[in-house]
Amino acid sequence: MAEVRLDSVIKYYDNVLAVDDVSLTMKDGDFVALLGPSGCGKTTTLNLIAGLIEISDGEIWIGDRDVTDLDPKDRDIAMVFQNYALYPTKTVYGNLAFPLQMRKASKDQIDERVRRTAEMLSISHLLERRPRELSGGQQQRVALGRALVRDPRVFLMDEPLSNLDAKLRVQMRAELKRFHQDLNATMIYVTHDQLEAMTMADNIAVMSDGRVQQYGPPEEIFYDPANLFVAGFIGSPAMNFLYGEVVVEGGVTSVKGDEGWEYPLTPENAQKASHATNGRIIIGARPANFILSREEAPGLIPGSIYTVEPTGDSTFVHITIGEQIFVAITDPFFRADPDDPIWIDLEDERIHVFDEGTEEVLRVDGLNSQSQHGRRTLQPA
Repeated sequence: MAEVRLDSVIKYYDNVLAVDDVSLTMKDGDFVALLGPSGCGKTTTLNLIAGLIEISDGEIWIGDRDVTDLDPKDRDIAMVFQNYALYPTKTVYGNLAFPLQMRKASKDQIDERVRRTAEMLSISHLLERRPRELSGGQQQRVALGRALVRDPRVFLMDEPLSNLDAKLRVQMRAELKRFHQDLNATMIYVTHDQLEAMTMADNIAVMSDGRVQQYGPPEEIFYDPANLFVAGFIGSPAMNFLYGEVVVEGGVTSVKGDEGWEYPLTPENAQKASHATNGRIIIGARPANFILSREEAPGLIPGSIYTVEPTGDSTFVHITIGEQIFVAITDPFFRADPDDPIWIDLEDERIHVFDEGTEEVLRVDGLNSQSQHGRRTLQPA
């Protein structure tokens, strides 16, 4: 296996900038997810690593080799595609054997590696079947086996679970994660599904507009988002954003919301807010960090119940504040009627403060280590 390094990688399609100066170091043996919405550049980045499309500028290294100008066959990588790309006329054995036949391996070598791979993936009993006779999960295992049988330095996977039903996706997530742990393989995995990225990856590169917005372990991405985009993209239900102006009266720093509410800030959050470029901030609070009260009290944000969704082990409470709807997660026994008044407190130590002008997170020291959006080599903490 090998480290993969991207140095200032750029890709243009005519005048469209698809990948914008991406620099990443993906360590040997890491499972890295490229995560983002459609059109963010994640699949293009994967295809650049694979050599399937031509790079516009920058360098790509696999291990100690500069592979920027090498053909895909010379990069020692294996890809697993969204549609599996199995040969319909070949048996499972034939599909697994084909990459080795192309490399002119001996018949004995092919047979030994095909059967060893099939045993590892629990598909030995399927070797004589053809793809049309397999379930979606079985086809996914064969596609994975065809990549594994070559023993590549890097596995590249482009949304390989997106064609499976929800139950099978959960099962295959666990199997892929165990597969990575057993092999200690370097894997780069493209997905738009944050749950896939959060549950499987060692590190996540969150992408938007062709740039890496943040790179780090899942828990860092979730608990310490670098900017408004990352904060809003990661988490389900999504983070709530409250916009307002920073005001200081009588030595107390508060946020005066656009809807007329006023919320006092703790000294630590007040220090963060003091770095706002235009005196306006955005408070980010996850639904679980809303504290609901049926009683009015000073410093609480007033709202009204929009609807209540019991989910079994918790309840989603949709709350109207002004013209916006926010979501709180509370205990499973909470009930309320539409338009009932409700007041909101926040878990102050868990909220995030963003600069409304730059949309960057504000920190106590005023610095944001992730603010360059991938314009330098990003490495996970």
